[in-house]
Amino acid sequence: MHEAPQSGEARCPGVVLLHGIARTSASLTRLQRALRASGFATRNIDYASRRKPITALADDIHPEVARFAERDAPLHFVAHSMGGLVVRAYIAKYRPDQLAGVVMLGTPNGGSEVADLLSGYRLYSTFYGPAGLELTTTSTPRTDALPAVDYPVGVIAGNRFIDPIAGLIVLPKPNDGRVSVQSTMVAGMADHIVVKASHTGLPRHAAAIEQTIAFLRDGRFRTV
Repeated sequence: MHEAPQSGEARCPGVVLLHGIARTSASLTRLQRALRASGFATRNIDYASRRKPITALADDIHPEVARFAERDAPLHFVAHSMGGLVVRAYIAKYRPDQLAGVVMLGTPNGGSEVADLLSGYRLYSTFYGPAGLELTTTSTPRTDALPAVDYPVGVIAGNRFIDPIAGLIVLPKPNDGRVSVQSTMVAGMADHIVVKASHTGLPRHAAAIEQTIAFLRDGRFRTV
């Protein structure tokens, strides 16, 4: 999704939004609207999440991020699920000079236990593609072997699931039905918080949206 420049926002802090695997920019529409209402300029990017490895996806988004980064303003990233891994790979290779902070929602920084269970099935690999196979806790390279974060990162995890199938899969508790709270954590993060939301519901959850905005403004989550 491409947004036309708006008058008066040239110096507003910018936020690049990245959806998760097998999702689209539409999944972040509510979050995007809240960010814009809070004074942030946004760029909500669609990318072919199921077609390439994570590092190649970082290359794919670079032209659009680079254009947006030409603004004379701080640049943040907000990403759901695998989008957070794409952000980490992107910053490792193309770190913007104006980089300010990153918020990850349900990102499997330590891998996804669901991917561990399903990655051996052809249907999984066919549907989720190369990036999906990189989401396991034992993938090569491991998701937690991405370059360490040395920039402000806030991680929001969920601890609810609404998918009845997810209830049949044994995941470490607490979890959001796809990723355990423990697996969302990443060494060097500035803050971490858990909200009562499912994995797919995180980007639309009111508390997660409020906490995202709080971190972008203050570099920490609001105490609740």
